[in-house]
Amino acid sequence: MTKRLLVLGCGGHGRVVADAALDCGYDAVAFLDDAHATVKPGSPFEVLGPIAKMQDLAGDWPAAIAAIGDNERRLELFMRLRAHGFRLPCIVHPSAVVSRAAGLGEGVFVAAGAIVNTGARIGDAAILNTGSRIDHDCHIGTASHIAPGATLSGNVKTGEKVWLGTGCSVRQGVTIGSGAVVGVGAAVVGDLAPHRTYVGVPARPFKEKIL
Repeated sequence: MTKRLLVLGCGGHGRVVADAALDCGYDAVAFLDDAHATVKPGSPFEVLGPIAKMQDLAGDWPAAIAAIGDNERRLELFMRLRAHGFRLPCIVHPSAVVSRAAGLGEGVFVAAGAIVNTGARIGDAAILNTGSRIDHDCHIGTASHIAPGATLSGNVKTGEKVWLGTGCSVRQGVTIGSGAVVGVGAAVVGDLAPHRTYVGVPARPFKEKIL
């Protein structure tokens, strides 16, 4: 039987997910994207139409993943896929290392070179991007995005829809509130409140300079 995966979103992240899915043994991968008339993802992928078409494809494409970087939008699409009865697999690149004692929710993407150590728990629809490192007993909230090269020491906990930027580092035992955004290269050494943006070394609330 052909192993098929429908990917929602044909941007850069979606194409990374599609490539990984082929490496994971999927025989056929296709996209839905609202810019379907102009998108050209390249062989071997096809764009089947707009995202709203998902409900018509569940029979032929029983497995699907939301592959959009924006956390809010990705969670919305994940919930729509679930409501339409799709199977919501994790896509884990073969070069990633995931402990047998870690737990992944539904619809999680673990990119090439990522590491998830023992006792870690990763929420539904989360992204662990290229080369990210999640150490022991971390809890990553639903629809969070851990960007390329980010490093989390042990026992870090995030709320849902957190964004940890490329190359940032998080000290052990830190709690990061839901909706928080941590900038590129920041060093998080203490707990962060929800729904704020943090930058710098050490990470501190971002205040835009008014000229």
